Amino acid sequence: MPELLFGTGGVPHSAKDRSVPAGVRRISELGLGCMEVEFVHGVRIRREAAGEAGKTAAGLGVTLTCHGPYYINLNSEEPEKREASVRRILDTARAAHWLGAVSFTFHPAFMMKKDPEEVYRVVSTALAEISATVRQEGLEVRISPELTGKPTQFGSLEELLRLSREVENIHPCIDFSHYHARTGGAQNSYGEFCGTLEAVGKALGKPALEQLHMHVSGINYTGKGERNHLDLPESDLKYVELLRALKEFEVGGQLICESPSLEEDARLLKDTYLGL
Repeated sequence: MPELLFGTGGVPHSAKDRSVPAGVRRISELGLGCMEVEFVHGVRIRREAAGEAGKTAAGLGVTLTCHGPYYINLNSEEPEKREASVRRILDTARAAHWLGAVSFTFHPAFMMKKDPEEVYRVVSTALAEISATVRQEGLEVRISPELTGKPTQFGSLEELLRLSREVENIHPCIDFSHYHARTGGAQNSYGEFCGTLEAVGKALGKPALEQLHMHVSGINYTGKGERNHLDLPESDLKYVELLRALKEFEVGGQLICESPSLEEDARLLKDTYLGL
């Protein structure tokens, strides 16, 4: 059975400092298995420092993923913003490669009230070019656009699965909390979680389920989608049913917790999963 790793979206709050190596060491001390390096406000890490952090992670058996900057919109009407978005994604890919991360995620685009098929063409064309550059530069990392939390954002499950089928080295990052929020409170039962995993497996094959990049947290939402993250015990997300579905489908990969409490909820998820 593939290994499912649990970890935090960013350096745990209880780490000695905010550096990646300190975060990795704390992840190991907590008995967790992975950590997402957050570049949400910009990719600011030197190649040498990233390499050293990656060695620390590898030495402790901690798997890394990365999250790209928030300021990405491949569907912007302004060419300079589209170009800047491409640069930010590529900068994230390079940093992830230096760190030895297995995957990096990002929010690809906003719909901008445009026809969904038109937006899909714009995003898929940009990601195909990004994927080609990643390949040409020899960057060994999966490109994993994220399932987003609002219908105004590109990144439905269907869009991500289509991208993953049609564009080389694109793999979905399934954010179960975002899916719950963008559907106004649906996608929150064992059957629905199983349906999501079944869709991934049917579209991309069992290997996709064995190395899946995932996010989960408590979440606050309205009819328009995501508002903010919450701790799991304070939210309505049925995370136990989610974990049952993950076990049923023998899902492996990285389950990154983005709750405000980070490591407490990551441990809650791991301990609950092991107890099933």
